[in-house]
Amino acid sequence: MIFNLKNSLTFSVILSLFLLLSCNQKQEVEINRTKTNINNDWLYSENQTEDISQINETLDWSPISLPHTWNSEDVMDMEPGYRRSSSWYKKNLKINKIRHQQYILYFEGSNITSKVYINGKKAGQHIGGYIGFNINISNYLKNGDNEILVWVDSSYNPDIIPSQKSDFFIYGGITRDVWLITKPIEAIAGVKVSTPKVSEKEASLRVITNLEIPEKNLNDIKVKLILKDPIGKQVKSKIVSPSGFNTVVTIDDIKSPKLWDTETPNLYTIEIQLLKNNKIIDEIIERVGFRWFEFKDHGAFYLNGKRLLLRGTHRHEEHAGLGSALSNAQHRKDIEQIKDMGANFVRLAHYPQDPEIYKTCDELGILVWDELPWCRGGIGGDVWKRNTKNMLKEIIAQNYNHPSIIIWSLGNEMDWLPDFKDGDNIEEINSYLKELNTLVHEIDPSRKTAFRKYYEGSDIVDVFSPSIWSGWYSGSYKSYQKALDLYKKEYPHFVHAEYGGSSHLGRHSENPITGEGIINADGWEEAIVQSDVPNIAQVGDWSENYIVDLFDWYLRISETDTSFVGNIQWAFKDFGTPLRPENDIPYMNQKGLVASNGNPKDAYYVFKSYWAKKPFIYIESHTWTERQGPKDLARNISVYSNCKEVTLFHNGRNLGLKQKDINDFPASGLNWDIQFIEGENELIATSNNNGIIINDTLSVNYRFVKNEPAYELLLTYQKLENGNYLVIATAVDKNGLKCLDYEEPVYFQCLTGGKTLKLQGTYTGSEKIAMANGKASIEVIPDEKNRPIKMMVINQSFKGTYLTIDY
Repeated sequence: MIFNLKNSLTFSVILSLFLLLSCNQKQEVEINRTKTNINNDWLYSENQTEDISQINETLDWSPISLPHTWNSEDVMDMEPGYRRSSSWYKKNLKINKIRHQQYILYFEGSNITSKVYINGKKAGQHIGGYIGFNINISNYLKNGDNEILVWVDSSYNPDIIPSQKSDFFIYGGITRDVWLITKPIEAIAGVKVSTPKVSEKEASLRVITNLEIPEKNLNDIKVKLILKDPIGKQVKSKIVSPSGFNTVVTIDDIKSPKLWDTETPNLYTIEIQLLKNNKIIDEIIERVGFRWFEFKDHGAFYLNGKRLLLRGTHRHEEHAGLGSALSNAQHRKDIEQIKDMGANFVRLAHYPQDPEIYKTCDELGILVWDELPWCRGGIGGDVWKRNTKNMLKEIIAQNYNHPSIIIWSLGNEMDWLPDFKDGDNIEEINSYLKELNTLVHEIDPSRKTAFRKYYEGSDIVDVFSPSIWSGWYSGSYKSYQKALDLYKKEYPHFVHAEYGGSSHLGRHSENPITGEGIINADGWEEAIVQSDVPNIAQVGDWSENYIVDLFDWYLRISETDTSFVGNIQWAFKDFGTPLRPENDIPYMNQKGLVASNGNPKDAYYVFKSYWAKKPFIYIESHTWTERQGPKDLARNISVYSNCKEVTLFHNGRNLGLKQKDINDFPASGLNWDIQFIEGENELIATSNNNGIIINDTLSVNYRFVKNEPAYELLLTYQKLENGNYLVIATAVDKNGLKCLDYEEPVYFQCLTGGKTLKLQGTYTGSEKIAMANGKASIEVIPDEKNRPIKMMVINQSFKGTYLTIDY
């Protein structure tokens, strides 16, 4: 287990001395614990041998920094599948060994199986991705230069979850940070923090400290606990003699604790010190949040005794062009963007994520559903069971101390698409799930268990989510309330995880489909074989307008249902998947509220209008600036805002003030009928919030002539601030009118003079992309030594259009 350790020896000593002096402590300080990031200056080889003697002979090394994945781009290419094999990482580590000191490598995550060698000798290994692990290298080091070699294997192995049939990429590599930890021989191995009693009046704290001490020396050791409130003031302290290698320290009567919740995530600090002969020889600093929660039977969720509607989303750990190899700043930015949207809950799908995610959720006040990566694939044999159970233990051990976590999930769609013969055997699955459920409650009786979409075992766990995709994979979104009413009665602790649908950024429709008249409006139940049931995913237009309406309807229902626990939208960001080569951006699941590079779609602002605290206004839609329709036909304009009232102006004319009412659909009543004029139309939405004026402006070019069928593709370009060029393909009819209804895919190619920014899975970073309202774009990086740039765009109907950029 790895906890919040200090990043350098000097900082650790200075901080400890300061804390001791400020508390009038007289103990001497002799702390030798450090934590140093070693992400830089690695070498990487795609040599797939598992034999270390062979890798020592290779010259095929490339310099890289961690985090790193070898799949950051090949997942997005036009070839089916992606690289699933092994690679090697190498680093030189200069160490001046200190006696009585331990040296440990801590990997935050390495996918999927890893073996670590120090100076040619195997120091340890780990099975399973998405989870951190320690390798003690003390006995393999020498003074001076030391060679680290790490073999990482992401090959297909059905005995290690998640299943390859999951709807996301399993990235290979050392995908998270790596640290060198030093600590004394007599040290703290780990700390487990719990809060047995919490109320507004008082709380208690229980800390189990796992010691690495020779038994003969236990009598010389004491463990000291110092508790400080969120502003750093000491609240309590206690010293105990070890009762064994797992020493329990309890602090009672913590009066009027400052509670941790989603609005005020108060975090206390715990300093756990190891004393020997009145000297502090080791120290770990942890944080704790005092809070309690409850799922009412067939009712709502309560945090600290007050009803809290869970407003959630899902996060996959990836980003455009990076795969899963994100920096801590990029991890944190995702959670900050989720918080800015107003969410208070996140389901980590479908695996445990980077330590920075849990830290940020603790600090920002976002509740967490943490998930064992048993996603599809059914149940396996003894090896599979052993690996899976061990992974669950590791997840809980590593993430136990985070107050943001309230649910340990045992999986998702576990029986679907079995990898083993008889792998969907319900009896076998249920028997194993009961084992896992019991194990979780033995390790952590304070939190709840859950899983999603495995109906046959719904009574095994504490919290269950059925599958409701009204308006996408089945039925109409207008039947959502009917689904909720049924499941609230059927499942004692029901939360709705996963809803939404795909949207293609920039694609818009004047009359988005609702499903009524095409899909049976009462058929909201999940279709087991989706391809046999008509659904919007198949017949819909993937427009931003449709998905905006779907989310608007869902949120209107969930926000006004007083007995509902809450729902969790799927998913926050577009993400890669090997199962969807036919999508508008190949291999991208486009159900995100933001694109894979974090750029918001219209749907993001719908959620903000219901959930966000900071006042804002957004006119639907900033990616819909060219429209058409008959003269004198009124068009409805929606404004998404969390302001109490909004006024809309059209070309300077006041169209009136409207009051926000979430019972009104669409846009909580903030919508106006507009008579567009031909040509430019300026829309301004404004609101006065206690003297602070909030506004949004949108220009729309409107025409009264409908385009004819597409006749040709035209190429134009814009120079970007970063020095690259945005090449824009436009479909036009024989009269030169842009074809706003053209949605066929096109293929870009840079023939000479540069290269396309491809394999990003974004709306300007894919060489194949479906058009959105007759337009598609790609970013091009110029090669100044090979001017000019020559571009081509092509599809089946239009055999080739060319553009020269002579700069």
